Amino acid sequence: MTERDYRSTVFLPKTEFPMKAGLAAKEPQILARWQAERLYDRLRTERARRPRFILHDGPPYANGDIHMGHAMNKVLKDVIVRSRSMLGFDAPYVPGWDCHGLPIEWKVEEKYRAKKLDKDAVPGPEFRAECRAYAADWVARQRGQFERLGVMGDWDNPYLTMNFAAEATIVAELLKFATSGQLYRGAKPVMWSPVEKTALAEAEVEYADIVSTQIDVAFEIVESAIPELVGAYAVIWTTTPWTIPVNQALAYGPEVEYVLTQINQAIGQEPHPLVGRSIVVATDLLTQTEQRLGCVLTAMLGRQSMHLKGSDLAGTVARHPMHALGGFFARPRPFLAGDFVTTEQGTGLVHMAPDHGEDDFILCKANGLEPVFAVEGDGKYRADWGWLGGQGSVINAKFNAPDGPICTELREAGALLAASADYAHSYPHSWRSHAKLIFRATPQWFIPMDAPSPLGGEGQVARLGDQGEGAGADASKGAAASPLPGREDATGPSPSRGEGSNGATLREIALDAIERTRWVPARAQNRIRAMVDGRPDWVISRQRAWGVPITLFVDRLTGEYLRDDAVNARIVEAVQNQGADAWWATDAAHFLGSGRDPADYERVDDILDVWFDSGSTHAFVIEARYGEGVRADLYVEGSDQHRGWFQSSLLESAGTRGRAPYDAVLTHGFALDAQGKKMSKSVGNTVDPLKIMDDAGADILRLWVVSTDYFEDVRIGKEMLSGQSDAYRKLRNNFRYMLGALDGFTAAEAVPVAEMPELERWVLHRLAELDVEVRRATESFEFGPMMVAINAFANQDLSAFVFDIRKDSLYCDAADDPKRRAYRTVLDRVFDCLVKWLAPVLVFTCEEVWTTRFPDAGSVHLGEWPVIPADWRDDALAERWERLRVLRSLATQAIEPFRKDKIVGTSLAAALDIRAGAEEAALVASSNFQELAISGAVSIDIVGDAGSFEVGVRPSDDARCERCWRHLPDVATDTGLCDRCSSVVAHA
Repeated sequence: MTERDYRSTVFLPKTEFPMKAGLAAKEPQILARWQAERLYDRLRTERARRPRFILHDGPPYANGDIHMGHAMNKVLKDVIVRSRSMLGFDAPYVPGWDCHGLPIEWKVEEKYRAKKLDKDAVPGPEFRAECRAYAADWVARQRGQFERLGVMGDWDNPYLTMNFAAEATIVAELLKFATSGQLYRGAKPVMWSPVEKTALAEAEVEYADIVSTQIDVAFEIVESAIPELVGAYAVIWTTTPWTIPVNQALAYGPEVEYVLTQINQAIGQEPHPLVGRSIVVATDLLTQTEQRLGCVLTAMLGRQSMHLKGSDLAGTVARHPMHALGGFFARPRPFLAGDFVTTEQGTGLVHMAPDHGEDDFILCKANGLEPVFAVEGDGKYRADWGWLGGQGSVINAKFNAPDGPICTELREAGALLAASADYAHSYPHSWRSHAKLIFRATPQWFIPMDAPSPLGGEGQVARLGDQGEGAGADASKGAAASPLPGREDATGPSPSRGEGSNGATLREIALDAIERTRWVPARAQNRIRAMVDGRPDWVISRQRAWGVPITLFVDRLTGEYLRDDAVNARIVEAVQNQGADAWWATDAAHFLGSGRDPADYERVDDILDVWFDSGSTHAFVIEARYGEGVRADLYVEGSDQHRGWFQSSLLESAGTRGRAPYDAVLTHGFALDAQGKKMSKSVGNTVDPLKIMDDAGADILRLWVVSTDYFEDVRIGKEMLSGQSDAYRKLRNNFRYMLGALDGFTAAEAVPVAEMPELERWVLHRLAELDVEVRRATESFEFGPMMVAINAFANQDLSAFVFDIRKDSLYCDAADDPKRRAYRTVLDRVFDCLVKWLAPVLVFTCEEVWTTRFPDAGSVHLGEWPVIPADWRDDALAERWERLRVLRSLATQAIEPFRKDKIVGTSLAAALDIRAGAEEAALVASSNFQELAISGAVSIDIVGDAGSFEVGVRPSDDARCERCWRHLPDVATDTGLCDRCSSVVAHA
């Protein structure tokens, strides 16, 4: 027999789709084409009049290159939006940026600090112009970086909080609160940055471990209903020595047990300043106090120590250690009952400085003690303060040190019992400057959480309490109204409140809205509910330059802010035309109108908290673009936004519309390094998304995002990315195979489902199952399980099973053979499903795959997910083929040792002798098991044991076909071809 080369008669797959992805170079080209074709605009046109799905983009700050958290967040949003679009929704995506506030202002100030210039000396308009230019520059840079990630949106018309229209809307939203009486000005302790000289919101605070000076200070008792206490000393412990100069009272726990004991002996060489004197401390903290004081506390001479209940201390009065200075320091320091006093640490007695603590403020205010505003914005005591005037800053470690001025003068006064710079604890810092913060009472504007609101909320929440309790209830934990800085006895008019409203409070409306919102994951609801339930009034004012002004006029005589619709309209119009600068640049008389003297009014100079800006975005993005009353279907941000954007948006909308601005909220975790640590430039463990895209491509990064459990914190590193690269490579190879196998396929070749072999119908069943999984993932926003299912289908069902079995039919059957046509028909369906299901994730690759096959069909992203016919689902067939796959696996396992030992060259040369139970034997006999196992001849013997299945392997006795390489009994000796191949070659 003369050997012939039949390779030219085999139908090998043909495609120009490369195995090597080259994403880093290819993706920018695809992106450029989308931009040139205005793909986003085309999609909006094609989806017009479809049901709308709105994911509202939370605004990142326009400063600095994007980091991995940005990438994770934007990719997840993009996958959600694209998935909804593929479901047929009109799913617009309007990206936005937060452009005001401290993060940007701080960066601009750095330029001045580097030149040793004073930023405060720069005219306001000039400084704000620099901030605007800085923000605009970073908006442009970040826009390009987000687009490079493959995020599709209205990049030509994003929303910026610094746009004039946005600033005007923010002002209008503020004035809604003002008009309805939901604003007040007062003073109570807020988080304050002495470095940045402004109040901060909770969301702008980070905590870091520090070591502070801890001190024990003695306050001499001068009055008490218990005679033994007079002349004794109350000992307090604090880690903020700088608050002692503003002390006004001492707090005790009513149920705490205290002991009057004596400092009997000093330990060490230095004599204790109060040796032989009596002190009062909590009984449970006696040992701890002894250790800090370095002394022995014993029974008083001649009798046992006296034990007291905290409530016995009512009416007791002490004097400040620096009472000799007179004035403020000579005033008596009353003992006040505080439920917050515990015996966890310290002495069980707490010194009260209403300027610098929330508990302090509330307790002192209830007892007629008001803040004195001794510490100024830069952290120094004001110049006229009786002790340490003009000195500070109070956050300076040296200022608070054991040898610093505070401790030194307390020691000289005989009141410093102990001081050591060794107390390690967590402390609040600014998230921008990373400088330590303080609680500081200062005049601010607040939105009350517990005053009656004119809005009843969506659920018409019943207001708690009686109608008359509103102002009084709030005042018990509210703020000192309209204080005058620099005056110890500052008082003023009562805060503005809702006028006689029977509505629910803002807190109640917000809590009700939380119940009506879908939270993903569900546990997030408890988190935000707890935060809203326990949060204080919302301080919305900042003492900075770059932001939207608080556009209020305050009557100098009454302290009330002006509420006039005509004035408000003129203010909003001016900001609409000129931006925020209009508030400062326009003459007050223009705003106030005729009949009002500008001299009678104070024009507020503060700006708004940027969280109020971003909390108002639903008004100037969603409602402005899609209609009044429209709310977002979904907000998506990291878990930190429960106290940030999610909450500020909720409170703003609840206060102005009586409901949440969203129907659902998705919370994702944070991106950590490979060891699970927070990424930090200073540590050097950051993973740069821009570098990943430059090296591997955006699709690898996108695949990593959706493949993680992003509801939790996730890790990223070389190993994780390598795993995603492998997963990507397998998917790409599957697409490459299908593109080659479908070369030349047309609709005319398609075979009806009813005429397909079982294997093809089983594949269609699997597509029907996957369709359910894909749509469920879109509804639940859980794309990780979807990717697991798709990868398993592509790698296990297709590549390792169907493709392997059907390669013989694809390569060797006649072009018009019904089985080959059926296989190609199914491949066409599989291709359509996979490329579209994966298009929201692998945006560039799926576009490349789609246009390779359909170069004139337009972008895959204009398409929709296929509608799977109901008759593709066949659970009985699926059960049968799952059993066949198990038997096939047993057969291939039996063949493998023979192939490995080279007894047979390939599985095609292995004949199988199967001994099986009746049911298994019937299953094998009913299938083309030789084709299924890709083996030689198959013989079946029925054995009596039910469930038995044994496979014997031997070299095939049949000749090998020179074209298909199968070992068959019908191979002709003259041609070397089997009957099937002989027919195909003859008709080629």
